[in-house]
Amino acid sequence: MNHLGEIISLIVSVCWTFSAWYGDKASRRIGSMETNVIRLVLATIFLSVTLWLTIGRPYPVYADGKAWLWLGLSSLVGYVFGDYCLFNSYICIGPRLGQLMMTIAPPMAAVAGWIMLGESMSWKAILAMGVTLCGIGMSILSRGEKHHIQLDIPLKGILLGIGAGTGQGVGLVLSKIGMEHYTAAVPAEASEAMRNMLPFASTMIRAIIGAIGFYLLLSLGKGASSLKKAVKDPKGMKYATLLTIFGPALGVSLSLMAVRHANAGIASTLMALAPVLIIAPDVLVNKHKIKLKEILGVLVSITGVALFFLL
Repeated sequence: MNHLGEIISLIVSVCWTFSAWYGDKASRRIGSMETNVIRLVLATIFLSVTLWLTIGRPYPVYADGKAWLWLGLSSLVGYVFGDYCLFNSYICIGPRLGQLMMTIAPPMAAVAGWIMLGESMSWKAILAMGVTLCGIGMSILSRGEKHHIQLDIPLKGILLGIGAGTGQGVGLVLSKIGMEHYTAAVPAEASEAMRNMLPFASTMIRAIIGAIGFYLLLSLGKGASSLKKAVKDPKGMKYATLLTIFGPALGVSLSLMAVRHANAGIASTLMALAPVLIIAPDVLVNKHKIKLKEILGVLVSITGVALFFLL
């Protein structure tokens, strides 16, 4: 089928849109940390079943200490820090602007790759970063009295958004290192199915560590009683379950399929369209008024992401 990868990529962007939507609803209903614990536990179960059905073992086979270390670090940075910031940004500035702030993840990944892996930073990548940041600036800044630049959204929301994008970008680089160690640990006689499922096994490691990390933070703060209360909330659990389905279940799985059937740059750009797609439900359901400059800002940010991958 022609353009199969591109079609899957668009479906992934729809999944990310629903994920942001239900992530916002779940966080407001039962709390951001409670949502993340439930989401990652459900994701672990889903991935376990997936591995069991495909390779016959419901756990990350062959993962050694180095793989667990680096994938665990990526989880602490990407999930625990990054998703903590992301889900709280939903509460503070809404899923539309929260997703927009996530467009800084590719630039942050490039900077982290340059620092940790010695990857080159071309002028094209720097240009793409500048375009992305200009788009975000267009959406969150305006002229106030005496033409002074002012913020249109709370500073706390901006900082949380930056933290979310940074966490995801740096976490991606750490997971790349972890995947390299995991791949090296797999024996030569391992089946092709096992090698194809390495991303899922790696994601399961990250989900396990992330769930433990969020639970420990929750125990230090509100206490485990808030988690028990969240689990007994039918509507909150519905939102958390839908978040898991559209995020770690469908979203992650389909994103892996997309990059196998399409150019990685095109696939990544199409999968980054969630800030555009979420505008319509935000207007129709939440009755939020969208300014023209915000729409232009989103389009400029997506253009920056496209330049980053396609130049």
